Amino acid sequence: MNPFARLREYVRDRKVASGIVLLALVVGTLQTIMWWVAPTPKTNDFVGPPRSGYTLINFHMWSYDQLGHPSFSMVSPRLDRREGDDSLYIITPQFTLAAKKPGVPDWHGHSLYGWVNHAGTLLKLQGPVQMQRPAYDNVAATTLDTSDVTAWPKENRMETAAPAQMTQGDSRMSGVGMRAELTDNHLELLHDVHGTFVPHPRPAASRRTGAGSARSAAGTRAEG
Repeated sequence: MNPFARLREYVRDRKVASGIVLLALVVGTLQTIMWWVAPTPKTNDFVGPPRSGYTLINFHMWSYDQLGHPSFSMVSPRLDRREGDDSLYIITPQFTLAAKKPGVPDWHGHSLYGWVNHAGTLLKLQGPVQMQRPAYDNVAATTLDTSDVTAWPKENRMETAAPAQMTQGDSRMSGVGMRAELTDNHLELLHDVHGTFVPHPRPAASRRTGAGSARSAAGTRAEG
């Protein structure tokens, strides 16, 4: 009998087994190709259980600097923690920025929204922002109205590109763009600055030490 005829008869009688062998060869070949061209899997260096996002209702938060001193605190009806970078999204926060000098009261304020990075070193206050500081010594109470503020609470400084207005007693200063060093009670308005200043007699000691200052980028300066 022709050898090819015998092969055809052999394969026909064993077609199921031959099909299985052929399928296994095809699958094995495809698996090898996929393994060869697939990218190297990313290494997961996270230790511990995975951390999921969460929501807090009516929460209180306190942040401290490296020396354990208060940096800022915040209360809000709702907080959402974002997965991945652990940043916090906050609804209508009310906050306190701690003073860094003895005898100087803290700043208190509120905004429409807030955002805090994982380390607590960066604070963004979005929408209208209002801040108040009570009167102390010979310094009148101060109010600051602006919007969209970026603050570095552990450094006690803040800035915005939006219009800002500071009212201190009978004096008022407004402009577009602001930088503030809260520790030194120093406020700088950058553009389109307007001010109304009412002079008041001050004790000699206060004139020597100075309770703080506000000025524009053009050089206008007012102590307060």
